[in-house]
Amino acid sequence: ELEELEGHEHIVSRVKHHDGLECDACDRLNVDGYSCSECKFNIHVACTFVFDKQEIVDHPSHDGHSLKLLTTGAPDHTDPKCHLCGNNTKRLLFHCFVCQLNLDIFCIADHLLGPEYLNMPWHPHPLLCFDFGSRNWCDFCNENYEGQGYLCYRCGLRIHEKCVVELQEITQHPSHVRHPLKLLTSGAPNYTNPRCHICGEDTGNLLYHCDICKYNLDLQCAIKSSPPVALSNMKVHEHTLTLMPKLISFVCDACGTKGDRSPYICVQCDFMTFHQKCARLPRVIHVNHHDHRVSFKYPLGPGDWRCGVCWDEIDWSYEAYSCSLCSRYAIHSLCATRDDVWDGEELDGVPEEIEDIEPFKRNDDNTIDHFSHRHNHMSLDKGGEESSFCKACAHPIGSSSSLYKCSECSFILHETCANLPMKKRHFLSPQPLTLSYHLLQRHATEEICEACHQIFCKGFIYSSYLEENFDLPCSSITVPFIHGSHDHHLLYLKLEHGNVKTCQGCGLDEKGVAIGCTKCDYFLDFRCATLPLTVMLPRYDDHPLTLCYGEEKASGKYWCDICERETNPKTWFYTCKDCGVTLHVFCVVGDVRYAKPGAMIKYYIELLSNNSSSRPLCHRCHCRCLGPFILRKRKQQYCSYYWKRKQQYCSYYCYIITKSKKEYSKIKLRCPPWRSGHQSQVMELQNDQ
Repeated sequence: ELEELEGHEHIVSRVKHHDGLECDACDRLNVDGYSCSECKFNIHVACTFVFDKQEIVDHPSHDGHSLKLLTTGAPDHTDPKCHLCGNNTKRLLFHCFVCQLNLDIFCIADHLLGPEYLNMPWHPHPLLCFDFGSRNWCDFCNENYEGQGYLCYRCGLRIHEKCVVELQEITQHPSHVRHPLKLLTSGAPNYTNPRCHICGEDTGNLLYHCDICKYNLDLQCAIKSSPPVALSNMKVHEHTLTLMPKLISFVCDACGTKGDRSPYICVQCDFMTFHQKCARLPRVIHVNHHDHRVSFKYPLGPGDWRCGVCWDEIDWSYEAYSCSLCSRYAIHSLCATRDDVWDGEELDGVPEEIEDIEPFKRNDDNTIDHFSHRHNHMSLDKGGEESSFCKACAHPIGSSSSLYKCSECSFILHETCANLPMKKRHFLSPQPLTLSYHLLQRHATEEICEACHQIFCKGFIYSSYLEENFDLPCSSITVPFIHGSHDHHLLYLKLEHGNVKTCQGCGLDEKGVAIGCTKCDYFLDFRCATLPLTVMLPRYDDHPLTLCYGEEKASGKYWCDICERETNPKTWFYTCKDCGVTLHVFCVVGDVRYAKPGAMIKYYIELLSNNSSSRPLCHRCHCRCLGPFILRKRKQQYCSYYWKRKQQYCSYYCYIITKSKKEYSKIKLRCPPWRSGHQSQVMELQNDQ
């Protein structure tokens, strides 16, 4: 879209960049701006005021000579640095042709702003009144807004027009009545603690401050939701609690852990101190690590107690949550009320209803009506069928497995799969999970497990109302988790933002959830934690392949019998004890695990067994297809040309690359991806879809 930019001689293009357009005036990113192909510059809509004055004759930093706006950068024969601040100038700058000096837009912005700018006592720079259009974030209220607002060109501060009125000095805040609190917009002073005195969060650039007391409050505690000065009628304490809004070290008399600011105190109980969170704990809750409700108890009572979440010892003289039905089950109060453990609902006074979690109606001792199948009377059969697959887990039935079989069609379930509960609590989600027969059965579209990031095509899944989906292997893990690769039990870890753990199974980094032993710094991602311990492949004469966890003392060279490439015996691999072969994990299980031949992905990708002696070439990476499945693109009305070429893929990874807008040549990943250690880029490609 071409437009005229007032004050500029060339026609410019209006551009909107999803990732942000870098401006040659302010050097910041924004989505909306203009681009001049003649001058090779970009400028945000909010920065176009620089064209209002093409020449400045009275700037206080440069008396006697005029400064002219240039749009092509500093002239070659001049120093590109601004002679006031010393920073490098951008393509848009002001230049003195007599002195050969350059000034960046920042240093001259105040002079460019006309009478429409606003000076506020709480901000050192003038604010430009501007119509920002849509998709602009207010730094004060943290809400998106449209239309009129104010912008500080120097520091990038953006504020609603209505919020400018609200940003005033607080003369008497409930937590600090002695002195007024002034608004600061450039962060906490260096001589103070930069975290909020009440909640302990980083105050950021916008905060309220008392110079005399060196007291800081973030906007949340100052204006939006300041904690009450007094708490009464609390469910966990019988007396009124009073807030002590200051930096003070203490040990919480409720949970027994240390605090460093603003506790609640009880004067009647010899100044008992409580964390703000501990003072307002719920009485009865449901957690995702236990099937029953748990209730607040203070003190917990004598005994050797271990927390059902973190498995650390509980000091019985402090508060905890315990189960009235399971006499030895208790949880630290801080563990029980974590966001990833508790769903946030207080259940005190709410009657407990017994939920029907049975997945079927029993007709007699041998027949059932299962929720997942339209035909009635599935009968129990003690003899397995090796060539059949379970509709729940997509695994072969096996000759020794008990199963439920439909008398009218080929629908079969393992007996254990048929008994999976309709609802369950699981540590992967704070919300209860519901069992469903995956809609892929009807709609042929893939889903990704939130825990292991693996695709599943058919079968049972557990889902929360937050649209979190988990496959059966991940949702069947219980903690403490016993795994053959480590001597100690493993616990569930919800990784905070920026916290990365390296999986000992594949050597790749995991940023979401993991299973681990923190004492030994040993961690597994869910993809490796749920690898099958034994696998049957027809080409090995029906000998079971066993998962091995690597041998530190191994020496010599080993080769994968499938891809004929070298294997590292110090990492995980599959082996046949009868044949002595070693196989890469990916070559055995691939990246589409919980599926059977004939399953569909996205309507037109069919899974075929890769069990022939000749391995077809992958359409994307041109390698031989190695995994248990070949992904073949079925014929569509609009792609008959590609069908003639028989598009086949060795992995879901290669199919994703084909769909991705990114060029394959620029990605430079080897196939299969998990052997070359680029899972993060694979996950990025999957998320792009």
